[in-house]
Amino acid sequence: MQKKVLALLREAEDNYISGEEIAARLGVSRTAVWKHIRALKAAGYEIESHARRGYMLLEAPDLLLPQELQPTLRTQVIGKNMVHYGEIPSSNNEAKKLALDGAPDGTVVVAEAQGAGKGRLSRGWYSPARKGIWFSVVLRPAFLPQDAPKCTLMAAVAVVRAMKDMGFPVGIKWPNDVLDNKGRKLVGILTELSAEMERINFVVIGTGINVNLWPEDFPDDIKDIATSLGMLRGGKVDRVELFARVLEALDDLYLSVEKKGFDDVLDEWRRYSVTLGQEVNVIGVKETFAGTATDIDADGALLIDTPEGRRRVLAGDVSIRPRRK
Repeated sequence: MQKKVLALLREAEDNYISGEEIAARLGVSRTAVWKHIRALKAAGYEIESHARRGYMLLEAPDLLLPQELQPTLRTQVIGKNMVHYGEIPSSNNEAKKLALDGAPDGTVVVAEAQGAGKGRLSRGWYSPARKGIWFSVVLRPAFLPQDAPKCTLMAAVAVVRAMKDMGFPVGIKWPNDVLDNKGRKLVGILTELSAEMERINFVVIGTGINVNLWPEDFPDDIKDIATSLGMLRGGKVDRVELFARVLEALDDLYLSVEKKGFDDVLDEWRRYSVTLGQEVNVIGVKETFAGTATDIDADGALLIDTPEGRRRVLAGDVSIRPRRK
């Protein structure tokens, strides 16, 4: 009901709408309307109340609330069920709990801040309050478990597609880091899987996007290698707009994958790649070698041409850095 009250306030735009009209249109009492208005104010909505005219929405809070996103979200699966938190340790951990409890395909868990965000290879992910988009998506796909790692590439493509639509010059470093045109990190993605031999129970894709962090916000150990969209633009970026675009892009890609497989996703990933064609060092657990990144294969593995021949590198096994000349 609170969402319906908010929708009527938005519909009125810069005009007042009376409590009596809201009550009549929603079939509730004026007291119930007043309680919902009070709850919206407590959530951060700036609503002007006038004894004779009624209510007018002045400003929405800078929060990634379901009621901000869902009314205009153009998706079929992703985000139809959305859970919002002010702060949690990890959106991925919370998404896994919800998935185990039966959360439906496309459930989105988003937090304004994370106390223990995590990235690939057990690295931490800095997730300060209201500065970024820290979210996880629960998927229950029909494809086989061996295809699940390609969800990471799919998520990276969705993020880059959304950012490019908003005019940001970004690309993907294999397998899933989104970088600006100076090689500074904007996005990290972590995919986790629950599966049996021939069936996926669920996939959780966690994504952290640096949106409105400024140089003074970054810890010393990452301030030289990380950046944000706000820094690229030189001003604040609308988190709600960006989040909606990312979810819509992910929804489009996910529906395509369910129908046709990952070929189109891999082709789009190649177009956005900043790794292919580059001289790289591959730093593995047991060995390090150098070569030219030439392509990804049908499984999303990186293909490296070395003097000794072509090597195949799987996501999660390595870190890649440009070779120093």
